[in-house]
Amino acid sequence: MDLLTQGLLGGVLALSVAKKKESRRASAIGFAAALLADADILISASDDPLMNVEFHRHFSHALVFIPVGALIAALLLWPLLRKRLGFKRIYWYALLGYATSGLLDACTSYGTHLLWPFSDARIAWSIIAIIDPVFSLALLISLILGFKYCKPIPARVGLGLAGAYLLLGVWQHQNALQSAMELVEQRGHNAHRIIVKPTLANLVLWRSVYQSNDFFYVDAIRISPGPQRIYPGKSARKFNLQRDRPELGRESTISRDIARFSKLANDYVITDPGRANVLTDVRYSMLPIGITPMWGLDLNVASASQHAKFKVYRDQPDNARDLFLAMLLGHDLSN
Repeated sequence: MDLLTQGLLGGVLALSVAKKKESRRASAIGFAAALLADADILISASDDPLMNVEFHRHFSHALVFIPVGALIAALLLWPLLRKRLGFKRIYWYALLGYATSGLLDACTSYGTHLLWPFSDARIAWSIIAIIDPVFSLALLISLILGFKYCKPIPARVGLGLAGAYLLLGVWQHQNALQSAMELVEQRGHNAHRIIVKPTLANLVLWRSVYQSNDFFYVDAIRISPGPQRIYPGKSARKFNLQRDRPELGRESTISRDIARFSKLANDYVITDPGRANVLTDVRYSMLPIGITPMWGLDLNVASASQHAKFKVYRDQPDNARDLFLAMLLGHDLSN
């Protein structure tokens, strides 16, 4: 989830159980502690571009790390608050705030190492977009009201609304998944894997990606409220190292980077149609029917003994915004 919403949820949760005289400080502690987990974005190595991507949402978001992360947050905040609040109270509010980070991120589609070190699986429930203004606004209003009046009731109401919105996301996810499975059946495909994920800032328009044989198929699915529609998208062949880049070998540095990238992408990897040397994660694109990448692994290096480059891309069709809005509103794209 975006940083602001992470902080808002942590602040609201801490405020919802705070004593009246501690409410404002509790919300500030919860807000700050909820942001600390994303300090993992600072983990990087200049000679290994994938390290930063691998460690984002890793151990710092794990359930077992919550007490440790809360302790770090409390120690950082204690010099600022020690004259107004005891360390135990600071730690308690930091614990509540920090506990929200991994769980909220797991509600998105990117994947979070919640069960580390017992499991290396990236958990992604895909029930809310990384940025969702409805969810964020409910938390923001409740935090402002609770902070202003020093009362936990607005925070509790905000938590209730946020919880209800996530439950709506669960419901919409199931509806989108059912529609995607029906689409697979209509096409006569045999889907080995299938995922659905909400598109930016809404729970109405969803991106569907499934694998049938050696190909990925991407579609957009619009579900209630309003008309339900399927917008057929692109398809692309799954990347295979031996078939597509046999010259790289299996044990080279760049081949190991490809394996690492494939693991991060849960093996949803294709070659970018516009860049022959770039591998991309087909689960993500700005347009829900497209395969134009948001990021990828650039293999264009001088030697297979060098690390591949991880790059972020911003090139999208000129009419991407209009197409997205048309699908979100349920319009016919042929018009």
